[in-house]
Amino acid sequence: MMNEVNLSIFRQELIDVLQRNILPYWMNKMVDPRGGFYGRRDGRDRLDPDAPKGAVLHARILWTFATAYRVLGEEAYLRVAEYAERYVVERFLDADYGGAYWSLTADGTPLDEKKQFYALAFMLYGLAAYHRATGDAGALQQAIALFRAIEEHSSDRRFGGYIEATTRSWAPIPDMRLSSKDRNACKTMNTHLHIIEAYTELYRVWRNPELLEAIVALLDLFFTKIENPETHHSVLFFDEHWRPLDRGISYGHDIEASWLLLETARSLDDPLLLRRVVSYTARMADAALQGLRDDGSLIYEIRDDGTVDDDRHWWVQAECVVGQLYRYRYHGRSEALSAAWRTWKYIESHLVDSAGGEWYWSRRGRDGTINFEDDKAGFWKCPYHNSRMVLEAVEHIFGD
Repeated sequence: MMNEVNLSIFRQELIDVLQRNILPYWMNKMVDPRGGFYGRRDGRDRLDPDAPKGAVLHARILWTFATAYRVLGEEAYLRVAEYAERYVVERFLDADYGGAYWSLTADGTPLDEKKQFYALAFMLYGLAAYHRATGDAGALQQAIALFRAIEEHSSDRRFGGYIEATTRSWAPIPDMRLSSKDRNACKTMNTHLHIIEAYTELYRVWRNPELLEAIVALLDLFFTKIENPETHHSVLFFDEHWRPLDRGISYGHDIEASWLLLETARSLDDPLLLRRVVSYTARMADAALQGLRDDGSLIYEIRDDGTVDDDRHWWVQAECVVGQLYRYRYHGRSEALSAAWRTWKYIESHLVDSAGGEWYWSRRGRDGTINFEDDKAGFWKCPYHNSRMVLEAVEHIFGD
């Protein structure tokens, strides 16, 4: 099966979708002349110029274009990254209390001023990537300041891990939810996953002992608290004491974690820890791929009540490609290369909008129709999962 996939063709098709479909969409359709990027285009690609601007959207755009410039060397990507970095620093970072606002109005005025640590992690991630790509000292200092803010205000020194949110001035907040679809939980798998992702990016450019200690502690939390030892799926929501609050399964988050945690371990120069993480992430990937279907797609989730959401979300398919490429490269699973190729071909045929640019949100599981109800670009629809799929493959699978 492995020899049926031509690595050069696979690599080039991924680069083509990044450079001809994903990045031009954001460069040509989403740059707001008032500053930053528009907050939303709906599922039929209609611009909403008055939509709020999200911190996560802008931080992910910054990471995407900085990393695309670093990996591919296109000057046009650097210009977008520079534009994004200026807007993030000038508008989203809170000069009075530290951290970053959750959202702004369309004209750049603070809207929701809460400190959601998921968003702070992505701000850190984007600024660290920008420093890595450009050497900009100011971006590194801003990333370090965000690390300090997360450690001071989110780290739970009694029970371990990180709380979800506070008010602007770091006071407790009753509603910690990341989105209206989430449970109001003190701690979540999702936030811990993206804090460790951001910390790993920062550690590549700032080899600080306190940062290293935090990363190793996060890895241990995934081994000891977040993984269900019976199913090897991730528990998604917890109370302060790490007691699970639901029984849902997110196949997308499981496959995403399976490679992100391995990427972290590969960055730490600790062979014993790496062997432990390789074993752990192999189990997690196997569990995630229980949701894989014969056409190469990965279904979304099993809800807490046991019902199945079998829609094929864009981000889940992108993570599935990377997770299977990591299985091929780092777990010795030769058959995973052809599986990754099948998932990519599903994406290419069912999710890529070759005419309008970017990808649709999802295909409906019940009938395979395009989901036009959810955004083409917006608060949660960013050039992150799909761009990162390509950049991870180019740099770490086909490039080593």
